[in-house]
Amino acid sequence: MPRFEPVAWNPPTPPALEGAYEENTTLAEAERWPTGAKGPEDVVVADDGSAITGTADGRILRLDGTGVIELAKVGGRPLGIEWFGGDLLVCNADLGLQVVTLGGTVSKLADRLDGERFLFTNNASVAADGTIYFTVSSTRWTLEEYINDLLEGQPTGRLLARSPDGTIEVVVDGLQFANGVALDSEEASVFVAETGRYAIHRHWLTDGRTEVFASNLPGFPDNLTHDGTTLWTALASPRQPIVEFMSPRPLVRSVSYRLPNALKPAPVRHGIVLGFADDGTVTHNLQDASGTVAVTTSARMASGRLFIGSLSEPHVAVAELP
Repeated sequence: MPRFEPVAWNPPTPPALEGAYEENTTLAEAERWPTGAKGPEDVVVADDGSAITGTADGRILRLDGTGVIELAKVGGRPLGIEWFGGDLLVCNADLGLQVVTLGGTVSKLADRLDGERFLFTNNASVAADGTIYFTVSSTRWTLEEYINDLLEGQPTGRLLARSPDGTIEVVVDGLQFANGVALDSEEASVFVAETGRYAIHRHWLTDGRTEVFASNLPGFPDNLTHDGTTLWTALASPRQPIVEFMSPRPLVRSVSYRLPNALKPAPVRHGIVLGFADDGTVTHNLQDASGTVAVTTSARMASGRLFIGSLSEPHVAVAELP
């Protein structure tokens, strides 16, 4: 475990849940497909409408709201999941990038860069030519220690790219908890979420520019997906006054770090999913302040419905757009 070395940061004043972020109960009406396991963090959707997800017990599951089929055991904690040809690309937080066939075969694709093992592989997006854009959230802390990474504030997260020939390069560095990844519809740019700074960045593959796409979000952005017209992000939790208070105060964060995990800041059970147009305008705002759909970590559009994952819940939520 690394030495805890907090970095001061002055966050902007959080936006109120009004206007484009107005609190609502749309997600509370979502159908909930049970997984029989905890934490279906990300979801892809098959041609038959079934959902495929990875859970905290290290399994890849297929579900349709009436039953669950186990496809594979990956030997770690699966997070981001994407189609990779006819197979699945799994971002295993513990073991790096894996390829999982629908028949259950699991193989390692990449787990290190320049001899350094990926400590916390998180999310990915696959280009048409097979290039994989993916995040390593931290070079200091693992998934189990993610609260420490957010408390510490060290910007060690990275967006990486793996070419079809197997070479890996750094695309964007210096992110505080790099998280969701999504290519735009023309693959001219790639979006990446910076959870610890409440922001989404856009890196232009055409000229190498990186710019802020959305900033001062009302919560912690997690996974990203793009459906051709809309960039979707799930916010794992609204922002919290205690975290805002601690951010510019390293001493206070050092005290919090020494507390038992049960006393450290934790996600608020208030589900939020936002959709953005390519110019950054908020086009969709789905919430559930009741906590029925909570710790929302992913949102993927398929056949007019949003499939919503969670780091902690035992179900995938399936919501109709209002």
